[in-house]
Amino acid sequence: MFRWNLSALALLTLMGASTARAQANPAHPRSAATTTTAAADRAVLLRQEEGWASALVKRDSAYFEKMLANGFVYTEDDRLMTRADVLKDATSGTDRVAAAHNEGMVVHLFGPTGVVTGVLVVRGTGQAGAYEHRYRFTDTWSKGPDGSWRIVAAQDYLIPAK
Repeated sequence: MFRWNLSALALLTLMGASTARAQANPAHPRSAATTTTAAADRAVLLRQEEGWASALVKRDSAYFEKMLANGFVYTEDDRLMTRADVLKDATSGTDRVAAAHNEGMVVHLFGPTGVVTGVLVVRGTGQAGAYEHRYRFTDTWSKGPDGSWRIVAAQDYLIPAK
């Protein structure tokens, strides 16, 4: 009986120490700091995605320069584009974007990597006239040592019109 009590006491002590470490260790899955950091990271990524939609309308080259990581890669349907290609297309392409917004965004966090999925809706005019495009997207973001997030890869699929 005494041996069982010592074993139970040791187990409870270890569980308590583990819980204390979890609360102090932001990398631990049960850490309150992790939950707070994850919520803050999700909020930042959602704001940056909304900023992307706004920057499309404004042709805001400063925003794209800041958000696109060096080495950024982009795929849309069958096209592969570099960072330079995206900067050129987004800021000086022939299409005129009148409005853009995101729908159904979900943030998936994997440590210093964030993946945002959703639908980007873009209205504007191009060579063929007025359009409204809906793109299913997957954007991959990387958190730098300074805590800032930069997009490293993106993939868009033009949803066929019904």
